Amino acid sequence: MNSKNTNTTPTRRDTIKYGAALATGTALAGCSELVGQEDSQGTQTTEDGSYSVSMEPTGTVSFDQVPERWTAYNGGYADMAVALGQADGLIGIGGADRYYTYVYDELPGVTVDRDVLEQYPEVRTKEEFYELESDVHLYDPQMLVNWFDWSDEDVDEIASNVAPFVGNLIFRRSDEWHDYRYYTLYEAFEKVAEVFQQQERYEAFSELHTEFIASIQERLPPSDERPDVFLTFEGTEEPETFSPYRLDDAGTSKKQWRDLGVHDALTGTDIDNLSTRNRGELDYENLLEIDPDVILVRGHERKSAAEFRDVVLDYMQSHPVGSELAAVQNGRVYRGGYLNQGPIHNLFLTERAAKQLFPEEFGDVTGDERLFDRQEVADIINGEF
Repeated sequence: MNSKNTNTTPTRRDTIKYGAALATGTALAGCSELVGQEDSQGTQTTEDGSYSVSMEPTGTVSFDQVPERWTAYNGGYADMAVALGQADGLIGIGGADRYYTYVYDELPGVTVDRDVLEQYPEVRTKEEFYELESDVHLYDPQMLVNWFDWSDEDVDEIASNVAPFVGNLIFRRSDEWHDYRYYTLYEAFEKVAEVFQQQERYEAFSELHTEFIASIQERLPPSDERPDVFLTFEGTEEPETFSPYRLDDAGTSKKQWRDLGVHDALTGTDIDNLSTRNRGELDYENLLEIDPDVILVRGHERKSAAEFRDVVLDYMQSHPVGSELAAVQNGRVYRGGYLNQGPIHNLFLTERAAKQLFPEEFGDVTGDERLFDRQEVADIINGEF
């Protein structure tokens, strides 16, 4: 591959060198020969301390030392890095509007520099990548190609001249261009742990997550007693139409609903999933034909549960048709969770979801009952476990 560096000033590549072998088999400049051992997670290390990480779509990426400065496209991958104790290395993000950092306020000693997010909230151009000089980009580069008009040559240029890409678009599985492997939340998290060489923190998080989900699931009612749920996007405070999601999409953005075993209210209908190609909308008359037990509305994650009820639910309760919906009459309309969630987010969102759907068992969503130990999570992040 021939890459041309359009930046004439020195970059961090001069001091932190790496190599990457793309899925096509083309080797980037600077890739060191790997002669060493491979651990149980597939991370290969060499006698001189360099190591490699393999993740689709970029293939194998090797590092001569652990990255310090990083950018992430979305809040899911940023949250993974924070969970691994790397918050101080954040220097920019591709979509700050969908990175919900307020959950860290409940974790002692865990914070991110919000000034960085304000200064570099949409890192999507080659010029910004050159300016920031990250040591690693937690991006799926094919997302840049398909959403932001990059070419494969642009991706190769930044990977060669600035830093490699490691990431996979995992929050949904409905994009036709994504014809390579998907990862679950914790599979992707494990890859990011390999990038930062924080496998012990990952293992501690994985164990905590497994125990937490098991503790929730053992308290769930039988499947036939669980609600039919309609998940939608509608960012306005006075909703009139609703863009549907299907819960059978295995993307990470719906992980909490799958873990809680709820039923998709759209099962048996011909209503398609919200995706980049299809943004069909339903009105209140359409919803009445489905009449779900619970309605989950995305697009309101800056509101608290009480604020959402006072604004969005209140409007639906006063709507001449919307007020006929069972979910509206019973007050069972809630915020629908983030599109991009990492392991810390997922703990909070699963706790919230359990309260939304099963308040008799887990407490009201506006209440103070906690289903996981915040201090334990903070201790892992802060390396005190």
